[in-house]
This record gives sequence, C-alpha cells and structure tokens, in this order.
Amino acid sequence: MLDSNKVKLAIAPIGWTNDDMPDLGSENTFEQCISEMALAGFKGSEIGNKYPSDPAVLKPYLDIRGLQICNAWFSSFLTSKPYEETINAFIEHRDKLYALGAKVIGASEQGNSIQGKLDVPILENKPCYTDEQWEIVAKGFNEMGRLAKEKGMYFTVHHHMGTGVQTEEEIDKLMELTDPELVYLLFDSGHLTFAGIDPVPVLKKYINRVKHVHLKDVRLDVYNNEVVPKHMSFLDAVRAGVFTVPGDGDVDFKPIFDILDENGYEGWVVVEAEQDPAKANPFEYAVKARKYIKEKAGL
Repeated sequence: MLDSNKVKLAIAPIGWTNDDMPDLGSENTFEQCISEMALAGFKGSEIGNKYPSDPAVLKPYLDIRGLQICNAWFSSFLTSKPYEETINAFIEHRDKLYALGAKVIGASEQGNSIQGKLDVPILENKPCYTDEQWEIVAKGFNEMGRLAKEKGMYFTVHHHMGTGVQTEEEIDKLMELTDPELVYLLFDSGHLTFAGIDPVPVLKKYINRVKHVHLKDVRLDVYNNEVVPKHMSFLDAVRAGVFTVPGDGDVDFKPIFDILDENGYEGWVVVEAEQDPAKANPFEYAVKARKYIKEKAGL
C-alpha cells in the first residue's frame, strides 16, 4: 500500500473539459470541475484551459477547496521553432507553476507531433527523430531541467502517443541522452498500453527517474475493435472512448502501485482519463477512480 505521507492523489481536468477538443465538456465550468474534484476526495489538480491564468486569481479558488496544483502540461517546440523561443516560454511556464506551489513540470516535444491531427492515424504515422533532432531535444530538455532545478522543481518528460518519445526504445534513448540529475520521466500507464507496451517493466527500469505518474486506463475492446481497424487518429480514439479511469479498463494497476511502494516513490499520482463527458459523467468517474485507488493502493 502506498504511504499517504509520501504519495498524494490528484486528478486532471481533462475529464471535465478537453483542451484539444473544447467541444468535449464545453458545458462544464471551471468551478464545477474543481468542486467535483474536491468532493470526490482528490487533493490535487493539473491545469486546464478554463483555469484562470493568473496564479493570484487561481490560488484562492483552489485553497478553499483544499486543492493544490501539482503540474501543468508544457509543449516544447525544439524541433520546429527557434530554440530560445521554447526556453523563454518554459521560463514563463515554470514561474507560474512555482507561484502556485507546484514541484513538477511535465513537458512533451510537440514540434512534429501528430497527436492533434484529426486526419492522421495515430498508430501508423508517428514521427521519428533524426540524430540532429535528438541532439536538440536532449539539449533543450537538459536546459529546461536545469531551469526547473533552479526553483527546486523537477522537469519531467511525458512519453506520449504521436510524438518522438513514444516507444520503449525512444524512452531508453531519451533517458540515455539526458542528464539523470536534470531530466526525469513522467510515467503514463495509458500511453504505454496504447503503444502496445507493458507499462510494468518500463516503470521498474526507470523508477528512480520517475517524478510524476499519470494513472490512465485503456479499454482494449475499443482499441482492438475500433481504433486499430478504423485507423483512428488519437483524438478520434479519445472520442471513441479508448481511455477511462483506473479500474474501469484493462490495465492492471496493482503491480504499478507495488513498484511505486517498494521503491519509496514520493510525489503525485494523477488520474488522467480523457473521455467525452456527455458519455462518461466526470464526477461519477472521478468517484469510481477514487474508490478503486483507495482499495488497491490505500491512498
């Protein structure tokens, strides 16, 4: 069982409103989202597009509900834009998270990502970095890691479908090319499963470099019967319901929780399951996830 003194439980707002497809959950307000998070028993949140951008405005909404910001997605464009543009954007992002008390920054290289392209099959057209692209990505991630460390924060890379850090080999290369004192891994059970990778060995291999965890479940019936045969894009797969909360799909979370526990993981574990709120009521699924995690992990 996970130690609640070391591990905190959060949930992402993407179950209420999808940043990449704003029509999903457009009817759900910011205050409804964070109120239901707190009511379901969560202590932390990531940041969605309806959240006030000014930390001074946002923080009181969270404080009164007993919520804390644990992380927020950062898109880097090291492979497609001037280097300094990404670094400067990162510094602004870092300072906002620091003002909110967050200790983790989760990033993904989006310069050549296909995750947001509706007409591109996600399983067939992922980018692969050239040697030159790996060099610039590693350089940028190391610098962002140094900038995070300046504020006592951890810089984590989110391996993600549709990007150049998706496969186990690519995660290995990322870890090999970057400084282990500066660059860490954001482990995501759902993205590994979607990529056809058993998440457990990956977590075992890199547990000492994992500083943030996304708990995302996968419905393999949707994956095998719709996503694969219909050559779906990532966003179409989301609409089809390929992802769900822990305990509602086919990922076995018990060994994941065991590895975190046995290795003394400290930090946040975050329920992140993008679904269509019209089909999967966000509060209902938040409660379902909360009960499952209490039962399996003791949090």
